[in-house]
Amino acid sequence: MLRLAVLALCLAAPARAECRLALALAVDVSRSIDAQDYVIQTEGLAGALSDPEVRRAILGPEGRVALAIYHWSGRGAQDLVQPWVMLDSPEALDGVIWTLRRTPRPEARLATALGDALRYGRALMESAPDCERRVIDVAGDGQNNEGISVARTYEREDFTGITVNGLAVGEHEAGLLDYYRSQVIRGPGAFVESAPRQTDYPAAIRRKLLRELRGPEIGALETAIQDAG
Repeated sequence: MLRLAVLALCLAAPARAECRLALALAVDVSRSIDAQDYVIQTEGLAGALSDPEVRRAILGPEGRVALAIYHWSGRGAQDLVQPWVMLDSPEALDGVIWTLRRTPRPEARLATALGDALRYGRALMESAPDCERRVIDVAGDGQNNEGISVARTYEREDFTGITVNGLAVGEHEAGLLDYYRSQVIRGPGAFVESAPRQTDYPAAIRRKLLRELRGPEIGALETAIQDAG
């Protein structure tokens, strides 16, 4: 009887997802991001992926995480830095960090085509592994000023099943956090993290990754707590 009861519980329990999250990180390299800013962003993201708490959240038993990273700036200027990789081991994660640190900043100083960046991210999701959640994490320090608008992108492109989160770096433009909240983020549990200055980017991207890795319920709760404070 005991064996039958245990078997019944095992059958009733949901199976662990093979991949729980496909996460595409979109990194702003437009003309407002100078060489020093680029180093801060690159080392900030590499440091966040090296952080013990972030690594535990990625490599934990809840299911695998797939990751892709791309640079974005002006219209038609998106560069894939890290193709989709399944982060199923510390070595895989270390490989992404190594790739980040060896990728040079693009030489072209282009505008901020945020709508194009989102279109690229949506297309990138078409080649992602089959995961329970699909998230585009777009970081930027300015509003869209070239190419298709964010609103038109969402009208024309099918973002069904994709959550778009934002990281607003507010050193160059006033009201950027509100812009990201009202125009950019989209989907269940979507949220914005804020880095008032470029030097705040490393801490902000770490917070953001942890919220995305923990899922929309935790993200929504943390957003409510921040708004209440």
